Amino acid sequence: MNVIQAVKLYITKMTEESGPGMKVIVMDKETTSIVSMVFSQSEILQKEVYLFERIDSHTKWDNLKHMKCIVFVRPTSENIALLSRELRFPKYGVYFIYFSNVISKADIKTLAECDEQEAVREVQEVFADYLAVDRHIFSFNIVGCLHGRSWNQHHLQRCAQGLFALLMSLKRRCVVRYEAASEPCARLAERVRDLQRREAVLIDNNIPFNGDIPTPQLLIIDRRDDPVTPLLNQWTYQAMVHELLTINNNRVSLAHFKEVVLSSEQDEFYAKNLYSNFGEIGQTMKSLMDEFQKKAKSHQKVESINDMKNFVETYPLFKKMSGTVTKHVTVVGELSSCVTRHNLLEVSELEQEIACQSDHSKHLQRLKNLLSNESVRHHDAAKLVALYALRYEKHASNALPSLIDALKSRDTPEQLVRAVVNLVEYGGAHARQSDLFGLQDAVKITQRLFKGLSGVENIYTQHNPLLKDTLEDLIKGKLRENLYPTLGGDDGSYSRRPQDVIVFIVGGITYEEAFCVHQVNQNYPGVRIVLGGTTVHNSTSFLEEVKSAMQGVHRIHTRHIKNV
Repeated sequence: MNVIQAVKLYITKMTEESGPGMKVIVMDKETTSIVSMVFSQSEILQKEVYLFERIDSHTKWDNLKHMKCIVFVRPTSENIALLSRELRFPKYGVYFIYFSNVISKADIKTLAECDEQEAVREVQEVFADYLAVDRHIFSFNIVGCLHGRSWNQHHLQRCAQGLFALLMSLKRRCVVRYEAASEPCARLAERVRDLQRREAVLIDNNIPFNGDIPTPQLLIIDRRDDPVTPLLNQWTYQAMVHELLTINNNRVSLAHFKEVVLSSEQDEFYAKNLYSNFGEIGQTMKSLMDEFQKKAKSHQKVESINDMKNFVETYPLFKKMSGTVTKHVTVVGELSSCVTRHNLLEVSELEQEIACQSDHSKHLQRLKNLLSNESVRHHDAAKLVALYALRYEKHASNALPSLIDALKSRDTPEQLVRAVVNLVEYGGAHARQSDLFGLQDAVKITQRLFKGLSGVENIYTQHNPLLKDTLEDLIKGKLRENLYPTLGGDDGSYSRRPQDVIVFIVGGITYEEAFCVHQVNQNYPGVRIVLGGTTVHNSTSFLEEVKSAMQGVHRIHTRHIKNV
């Protein structure tokens, strides 16, 4: 279940079916991102695609009848209208049209009527309707999918269609399970089930039925169940880059430096070190630098024809390595200065302690000390108070109002102060189905005590996302049916111990959870898990998600906190 491979196969198919010759590829905003996530521009050029155009652009090109046009767009009403206009006055010789999802018969009829010059050679559905972030990670790049506890209807439709495309591209017939306490999860589960029923013939024609393996499961869960994970500072390379610098469609913008691409498919160093912690990265960078300097010295010695020949042969690799070294040295340097400048070691240590242990008076004292430290960013101060608010929401000595006052007195921007109370409304105890802090489950309490006694390997990475327990329960057949009911397998015909699992988090995923899924895939041979969400969050985008969901929603659980 490799989502990058699935999308790549479709795009390769598109470029090959049009045959040899110069090609242009016409895309919309979303399909442009879908393609750029899995192919570099140089790889696309090798497939004889020499021109990239947006379907909504108004660029005037002359005399392009010698070029074949591959159209790859989402089957939206806007795109059908734009494509109809293009076919009435075609500027390219022939058209091969590919939709990223199911297209209605009525839309096909509309396009056929516009194709008076019979320029269209092919119309097909390819199910590349999601962003393949990594081999086991996908996203729809939607921040702010809910209002209160209700879906934005456009986003609900987008997610349902995207999940259907994912199942088609991975060739999996799934039963759908969802978080019972979450209305948004129930609505999405119903939409996906209805789509599978409506397109039963398409599924039968494209996905072989395999009764020998346990039925794959699509598990839909709610971000509100674990509002802690997106708030934490990260210390593995990929997650840390996203938290401190922000990864946007595999691209990172650096201060005083051009945009850099971080893709595990195109960058071997990045692929090997995605999940290395920051300390390990420093050592690995040193080894990479040493290797590069050794190669650079050998390149300086060009004395004979043979030396020149060797130089020319190895130059592309040398140049590529030079680019890799420069890029990662810059990225790691930027991360390092952020850590020092913003006192992140101390901030992160307290974040982890609040997330993983219960010690109210100690945490409150340390939190007050950090709030008075000017090198701590307002963003981190607000996150720490939010973590305290979630952990000690029901504590008899809860001091949230005074901590809110402390935030205000250090001139924290109003939107960050409001973010704290929004988070309690969004993901407080009333909103969670799970025992997030392990306060009710005797087994978890015992595990935490033993973990505390034996000490932790790394105080900065002691937190495990709630998703880890959920996945392990699912794999072992222990995920309770009353908490995670099933649609499309109510008769018990599906296996409770699936091998193939697709998890979708309404409200977004994090790179810490991506790492968690990677570990579960490694620890359970034969089990394959793919993780996706409405978006991939860092703490900044997560606070935007919460703000959007709470916009205009009446406060019920934080009414006692005045002037916020």
